[in-house]
Amino acid sequence: MFDIPTPALIVDLDAMEENIQQMARYFASRKAKLRPHAKTHKSPFLAWKQLAAGAIGITCAKLSEAEVFVQAGIQDVLLANQVTHPKKIRHLAGLARHSRIIVACDSQANAKDLAEASRAAGASLNVLIEVDVGLGRSGVRTIPDVVQLARYIQSLPSLSFKGIMGYEGHCVFIKDYAARKAEGEKANARLVAVRDALIQAGIPVEIVSAGGTGTYNIAGDFPGITEVQAGSYLFMDARYLELGLGFKPALTVLATVVGRPEPHLAIVDAGKKALTEEFGLPQATLPGAELVRLSEEHGILKLAPEAQGLKVNDQVQLIPSHGCTTINLHDRYYGLRGGRLEITWPVAARGRFS
Repeated sequence: MFDIPTPALIVDLDAMEENIQQMARYFASRKAKLRPHAKTHKSPFLAWKQLAAGAIGITCAKLSEAEVFVQAGIQDVLLANQVTHPKKIRHLAGLARHSRIIVACDSQANAKDLAEASRAAGASLNVLIEVDVGLGRSGVRTIPDVVQLARYIQSLPSLSFKGIMGYEGHCVFIKDYAARKAEGEKANARLVAVRDALIQAGIPVEIVSAGGTGTYNIAGDFPGITEVQAGSYLFMDARYLELGLGFKPALTVLATVVGRPEPHLAIVDAGKKALTEEFGLPQATLPGAELVRLSEEHGILKLAPEAQGLKVNDQVQLIPSHGCTTINLHDRYYGLRGGRLEITWPVAARGRFS
């Protein structure tokens, strides 16, 4: 039993470090490079570990999140999202004076606002055009529109057009690898076709950014992709583990048994305020124990006979079904090695979703 107040976010340091090295080994021999998505871990401490292993920069989801990493001294940050509110754009332009910031854009109106704020701040802002490659979310839909937007961005002195990005999020959880590869390559081909059209129009393209953990080795091997934004590989979660990617589960939520109302039931002190369930219920690591329900503050474990020796104040580890959203519920990581607490550190960008 660990002397850690529960519920607590636990990192198996050996497993996490092996995941970092495994991904680094993959990209070391490829033209594409890794720009890990920090929306997963929300921790400059961990971003620096990824950079030390060879990552070329980091990716963030939101402006307030990116600010945490810039304040930590990280000098290459892709904000893979549109920033549209005038106040946020001014803030973004200010950050660009302290780090190499790259921001996604998918409209001329947004590019105009980015340029005006950058000029006023005396900053130069790097821009990627986001292309919809099949997810049906943000991003420019047609090649002619991308070319037109790129030319417009090139005409704005305070902006620097760097390339394009697309996220094949509709592919990353396809369980069958052959089907996932086919759909991922279709999305990557759409993105690279946009690159080719830009080059043919005389517009240089430095960056073609794509991929996630589920497609890292599809996008990473696809000719023309220059960087991959995988993030969840660092810890893995129950949903990604179903894909058999070869990375180790490194993240759990530690819970304490607070009740044993029936022989086949145990009540733990981790509920929806400690674990998310949009990808399904978390999984208990204890053989014979199955998490069957979460309420606000409690989890209900169904126990097979081999697990019915569980007692009040025993501890159980639960693998989150979705690591990114679970991490955002916690203030601190507890890093364990060999079953002993080695280090704690803050989830520094917790709640940074604006």
